[in-house]
Amino acid sequence: MLSKILSASVVGIDAHPVDVEVDIASRGLPHFNMVGLPDAAVKESRDRVRASLKNIGFNFPLKQITVNLAPADLKKEGSSFDLPIAIGIITAEGVLEMNAIQGYLFTGELSLDGKIKPVRGALSMAVAAKSLGLKGVILPEENASEAAVVKGVSVFGMNSLPEVIDFLKNGSSEKIFTIDLDKTIEEYSLYEDDFSEVKGQEHAKRALEVAAAGGHNVLMIGPPGSGKTMLSKRLPTILPKMTFDEALEATKIHSVAGLLKTGQPLLATRTFRSPHHTISDVALIGGGTLPKPGEVSLAHNGVLFLDELPEFKRNVLEVLRQPLENGEVTVSRAVASITYPANFMLVAAMNPCPCGYLGDSRHQCTCTPGQIHRYRHRVSGPLLDRIDIHIEVPAVPYKELSTEYSGEKSASIRERIIKARDIQIERFKNDRIYSNGQMKTRHIKKYCKFKPEAQSLLENAMQKLGLSARAYTRTLKLSRTIADLDSSAEIQSHHVSEAIQYRTLDRGMF
Repeated sequence: MLSKILSASVVGIDAHPVDVEVDIASRGLPHFNMVGLPDAAVKESRDRVRASLKNIGFNFPLKQITVNLAPADLKKEGSSFDLPIAIGIITAEGVLEMNAIQGYLFTGELSLDGKIKPVRGALSMAVAAKSLGLKGVILPEENASEAAVVKGVSVFGMNSLPEVIDFLKNGSSEKIFTIDLDKTIEEYSLYEDDFSEVKGQEHAKRALEVAAAGGHNVLMIGPPGSGKTMLSKRLPTILPKMTFDEALEATKIHSVAGLLKTGQPLLATRTFRSPHHTISDVALIGGGTLPKPGEVSLAHNGVLFLDELPEFKRNVLEVLRQPLENGEVTVSRAVASITYPANFMLVAAMNPCPCGYLGDSRHQCTCTPGQIHRYRHRVSGPLLDRIDIHIEVPAVPYKELSTEYSGEKSASIRERIIKARDIQIERFKNDRIYSNGQMKTRHIKKYCKFKPEAQSLLENAMQKLGLSARAYTRTLKLSRTIADLDSSAEIQSHHVSEAIQYRTLDRGMF
């Protein structure tokens, strides 16, 4: 007898429907064959399914069993096909009616005692089920809260194979798993850190506020222990709160990567990823035999922090150029070519010299000019071209560290940033961009209108400081963002003067 069960395979961050066809023939020698480009984990389903069915009291058929995973040209991976294969065998044996399994998408890994274990990509599968117009998704109970985020499709979280069989035989609307989406977003959108915890560094805080308001990438230069990492970790707390679509996309990426915490239905805070400088280019950008999302995709809609920037391998840093330019990254392998979203803010930190104390009044620098030159040139010009803000983060003196003064809270800073972002969204509504940091030359010409005194100040700065054309373009973008924070339609002289301060490397400060 033939049965057909609907499941799904995740490719990239999207789930594609897969028909699990099970044919059982009584003639011939017993065997269990699986076709349809299964990987090793899928092939091992034969043993898990056989043991699981036997241990729940089902007489496993000693017949010719053929399982086809269609479409046959789509690579299947993982253990999520255990449950649909088991249900397919049970249905083909006549224990379940074919109409009982119609309209459901099945996914789940089976343990040998019949328990259903969680799988990756449950959210993507729920989205696929909704787009197919199915009436429900049957999956592990631990994945139910994640899938229930998708409205318009019923989610049934199951603990064991007997529970699934009983549900398909009898049915019960009480099994539908639901969550309060508004309450969930509110619960999971709280940050542990706050800008008020940072003592001193007012100049750096202001620079990060400008960066957050305009979506600008940042490079912080300062000695060890000056607070570069502490400041970076608090940048997500002042970014605008995630929209539901942004949260859904970020959650899909983390779900596919297996990084979503157990029981967490939605990733509602902006992510902060901080890979070690020994990371490989594949781990950073994504890839592998079967491509997986890398750090740039895990930081989507959040912050990617690269500490000790010159210590990263040159080829690792160079792969950042495509995602910084396009907001996505394409990974091509023999089995597939997959595009992952990678729209993030880059925050990098470095010391001014190899020993870290160049320009520090409290420590003497021991580096030679040649060492300093080689250290700085580990970071290529094309990468620096994509970083708008370069700021100095000096060591904090004891007087500021010991004060009881509490800085401005992240919530109040975020309010100013949201107002500036709203101005930009309205400005760029017909340009397919949403922040000043994404402006191209045509946008700069159209939207960066100077007052005469501001134009004169920028001209003098270009001549006296020897600013390059690259620095000129970046200064225009930053001036536009600072003006937006002031709710000013035109760029004034004090906006330009502040923007010039954020181009430390161009001013020859180090």
